[in-house]
Amino acid sequence: MSAAATIAHEVPVDPPPTGVPPMPPPYMPPGPPPEGDPPVVVPPITDPGIAPPVKDPYLNILALGRAHARRLREIHRSAGWPCCDTIEIELLAAGLLERVRSTHGHETLRLTDRGIAHVATSLVVNRSALSTHEALVEQVAREMTRGGRIAWRGLSLRARLAPLEEGGKPRWCIAKPDVFSIRNTTVEAYAHPVVHEVKVSRADLLGDLRKPDKRAAYLDLGGECWYVLGNDARGRCIASPDEVPEGCGVLLLEGGRLSVARAALHRPMQRIPFSVWMALAKAQPVQGFDEEAQDTLKNCVG
Repeated sequence: MSAAATIAHEVPVDPPPTGVPPMPPPYMPPGPPPEGDPPVVVPPITDPGIAPPVKDPYLNILALGRAHARRLREIHRSAGWPCCDTIEIELLAAGLLERVRSTHGHETLRLTDRGIAHVATSLVVNRSALSTHEALVEQVAREMTRGGRIAWRGLSLRARLAPLEEGGKPRWCIAKPDVFSIRNTTVEAYAHPVVHEVKVSRADLLGDLRKPDKRAAYLDLGGECWYVLGNDARGRCIASPDEVPEGCGVLLLEGGRLSVARAALHRPMQRIPFSVWMALAKAQPVQGFDEEAQDTLKNCVG
């Protein structure tokens, strides 16, 4: 083989390293853009300005009612163990509750400052609504004591209801009349128990009239059942006597005094159930006018 052919078939070999790094390729500026492309522009800069204030849309979206205020009061009085229901979720979303995790990993609930303010507001609303009702209840109880009767307020009495079907077992319920009174007598047959139910809201009255079992429980407890109808914000009676079922008496508040619009049907009761006597014995009756007169005499002496 000739020397020229041997050189042509030799494999090129890299030169031995000399310890000098290779030179980078020379910088080549970019060429002009090809024809047809859009010109290069600088992207616009948008000024964000002042960020809008953070709003709390949950209180406007969620309709918080009495159940939410009741749950807040229950959590405030308890250890704060979660119930994990929808009411609790809505309270958390509204920012009225916050979750607190202990060192042991237990999660409890605690009212926030906003939750405490919501509870205080609901209490003010409840007191304003109850003040009119409680004032009328007090007036009815005083009228009963003026007539020589013994009156109680806020009792929880066990009442018997008729069975749902003929031959069935009787039903029992707990009735809470606004005023329950009996005669001041030592003869049980002359006790003549009477129930007074006070209403100052038309919606509350109509809701009660749609519950025949509640009215039947009142009739089981007393020989007479009376509905005391208050006035609305304009001074008008919340209902007419004809809207109250027959058999129940109706008292109207007129000029600050109680007037009989319709007498109640009297049902004689020979005996009062033992459970009712026990409830009366445990409760405190309304102070009578004789006791007030005695206190006046005590103050005059000396």
